[in-house]
Amino acid sequence: MRTGYSVQTVRAAERELMARLPEGALMQRAAAGLAVACGQLLGRVSGARVVLLVGSGDNGGDALYAGARLARRGAGVVAVLLSPGRAHEGGLAALRRAGGRVSDDPPRDVAWADLVVDGIVGIGGRGGLRPEAARLVRAARESALVVAVDLPSGVDADSGEVSGDAVWADATVTFGTYKPGLLIDPARERAGALRLVDIGLTLPDGAAEVEALQHPEVAALLPRPSAESDKYRRGVVGVVAGSARYPGAAVLAVAGALRGGAGAVRYVGPAADAVLARFPETLVHAGPPHRAGRVQAWVVGPGLGDESGALEDVLASDVPVLVDADGLRFLTPERIRARTAETLLTPHAGEAAALLGCGRDEVEAARLASVRKLAARYGATVLLKGSTTLVAGERGPVRVNPTGTSWLATAGSGDVLSGLTGSLLAAGLGARDAGSAGAYLHGLAGRRAAGLPVGVPCLASEIAEHLDAAWLDVTDGPTD
Repeated sequence: MRTGYSVQTVRAAERELMARLPEGALMQRAAAGLAVACGQLLGRVSGARVVLLVGSGDNGGDALYAGARLARRGAGVVAVLLSPGRAHEGGLAALRRAGGRVSDDPPRDVAWADLVVDGIVGIGGRGGLRPEAARLVRAARESALVVAVDLPSGVDADSGEVSGDAVWADATVTFGTYKPGLLIDPARERAGALRLVDIGLTLPDGAAEVEALQHPEVAALLPRPSAESDKYRRGVVGVVAGSARYPGAAVLAVAGALRGGAGAVRYVGPAADAVLARFPETLVHAGPPHRAGRVQAWVVGPGLGDESGALEDVLASDVPVLVDADGLRFLTPERIRARTAETLLTPHAGEAAALLGCGRDEVEAARLASVRKLAARYGATVLLKGSTTLVAGERGPVRVNPTGTSWLATAGSGDVLSGLTGSLLAAGLGARDAGSAGAYLHGLAGRRAAGLPVGVPCLASEIAEHLDAAWLDVTDGPTD
């Protein structure tokens, strides 16, 4: 599992460690790891041309000491001092002793580089880059590999927000632990490939701000039938979706639900003929939902249109409920907080903005803050869909899904996710775990459907068809 800690927590852990180490030892550990990563990216260090963009803080010191190590291995290393009178003295002296030099023509040297190291601003930085730094960063991206030190300069370490010009890195070498901004867009896409360097930090239990599950954690969550299982013991998920105008939403939600681990799927709504034609395994009922038979969880909302009666019926139940799409339009915090069972809301950015009473751009720029606000306001678990899908409850770290792809942005993809996640709820997972595992599997299936790493357009129905392979990827290793 990848965990991300706040700047405040990281700083406290660094202070505690530095009090037990010789002066400068922590920076040397970071610089050593950074130099190794740069060497691996270059492939051949001797003769390589490296430019360091050096700010005034310890971030710049890390870059200078790493540059000295690369220079001793035969690289030509040049430091661009963005605050010449405030550069780290020890690091600058080490670079010069190793044969590196200070640039007298930064644009020329950046254009000359094979590798540019971003040591401009550290994890305590706020706001975008200054104009001079921004110009050099843009030039670097056009001509060289860019490696960020700890995180790309200009992004917010705690939130992933980007409020001005910021570095686009091919790789980020981060120290001690991941920072939330490295895992959450819009900053995440600027970080490139992540490499974590262990510098010996001890971080307090329970202090993580975000966490990203990996295969082993997801595999441990997925339901498996036992010898005593039957379709009812495995859980029954009810799906209230579709309308005369949007029958396909019902078909896609059921497609996801059938592959989510529950033993049976009950469909309630006007698209029964379309659902049965595609999935004869489905149990159908004309409604209302409370008369359809026993379920362990409900999914309500995809393609529902303007009909809110079925939503109210489902919310009155005493089982977990996932609300998506059209169902979100009729919610109030009071209605959700009155429920005795868990509720999972699955908005995209536009729907989240409507629930919060703000603009879509505001949600997309501050995804972490937005998902936390929604969970707190509605007293629910919230799965915020998007370039990085986030799952938040009222307490605990926010879960960040690492498997998504932009190819998932296709009509009906969210309906498949809702059905899949609802099925996991019915199989016995809590809302936070169901949302996390559902998003993870959905992302893997989307990658398969899109044929990554090449990438081709895919259909939502194709995503559903790859869920079984995604499940096997997680539980038994990769399959072809």
